[in-house]
Amino acid sequence: MTVTSKMNSVSRQSVLSRLGPGGLLYAANKILAVAVPGKEEERWRSKDEGALFKRWRRTPSTVEAPASTPAPATPTPQPSELLKFLAINALELSAPASDALLKSRSSEWFQLAGHPGSLAPAGPGTVWKRRAAGDHPAHNPERDAYEALAACPHMRSAIPRYYRELEYGGERFIELQDLLHGFRDPHVMDVKMGTRTFLEDEVSNARARTDLYEKMVRLDPKAPTEAEHAARAVTKLRYMQFREQRSSSAEQGFRIEAVKVPGEPPLTDLQKIREPHQIANTVARFLGNNEKARRAIIARLREIRDLFENSDFFKTHEIVGSSIFIIYDDERVGAWLIDFAKTRSVPEGLQVDHRAEWQQGNHEEGFLYGLDRLIDTIERAKLPTPGDEAATEPDVSR
Repeated sequence: MTVTSKMNSVSRQSVLSRLGPGGLLYAANKILAVAVPGKEEERWRSKDEGALFKRWRRTPSTVEAPASTPAPATPTPQPSELLKFLAINALELSAPASDALLKSRSSEWFQLAGHPGSLAPAGPGTVWKRRAAGDHPAHNPERDAYEALAACPHMRSAIPRYYRELEYGGERFIELQDLLHGFRDPHVMDVKMGTRTFLEDEVSNARARTDLYEKMVRLDPKAPTEAEHAARAVTKLRYMQFREQRSSSAEQGFRIEAVKVPGEPPLTDLQKIREPHQIANTVARFLGNNEKARRAIIARLREIRDLFENSDFFKTHEIVGSSIFIIYDDERVGAWLIDFAKTRSVPEGLQVDHRAEWQQGNHEEGFLYGLDRLIDTIERAKLPTPGDEAATEPDVSR
């Protein structure tokens, strides 16, 4: 992770103290910090959350701007007073973690999926996400999408809580709910949704490119047609569709980006999983033998689907490259729709149903087509019996 601005040593200590000795931290680009649960985590767990798989009810935001600092009574405050002031304010608002801080916790961090360098821990239960590279300074599609969905009665419960946009060190961030906050050693699965995960304007140029042909050949020497081999070039559209067909995106409308189960390293090299039995085996590995988790996840995904279908926002927006992030532990289950950097409004007068086949200009991306099949896959996945762990191994050709 790279954050260009550096923190002073006091700020680093503030962030360390807020991260606490335990828990898992989710930074919306899928970065997790794993540590041993401790008292700090207990402080954030209410006593009435003991019911198995009780859905996390989010409370209204308590994030406020820090109060202005009164003028010191003496010319130079004592170091202990300064430390106390900074520590108190860090609970509400602070800089994201620096490279030095993250390196000091290198044994506790790993990359699950997504683009490294775009997220940083911010406070208890929040993260900062950097503006997507290439966005126009005056245009932030992800911020706009989160603000619109946070105001939508149908969708605000299906996304991470959105707090605000802010600037730090010359860069723009949005502050979001830390989805893993409060979960203990959970199972985690990130699922990229849609049959199309690229924007239409990304493939509008019909010029054949040699570099994309070379990429295609490296992945599969037999993929280019005879004409493409002769020209040693392919268009951007051809290459992007080829890439979608190598995963389950084109056929199933979703692909599993990464899976993390307790006590094991994350599975992130899942791009070649495309056959139904391979996908089912990966889902079974994620679920273990937990039938209660399966039922709770299915119920939550159906809820998200119903909310999505009733949202006016999604009738007029294409949702490209978004994911569903699924979490469960011994006490609860969560699932949220995340990642809106490629969400765009469709031309005026056009509506999308998110299930129709994509053709250039209709802006369909297959989100609901994929969600239907994801729910069906989770319903049908054969869970292993205790001791039958081999059945949960994903069938992946590496």
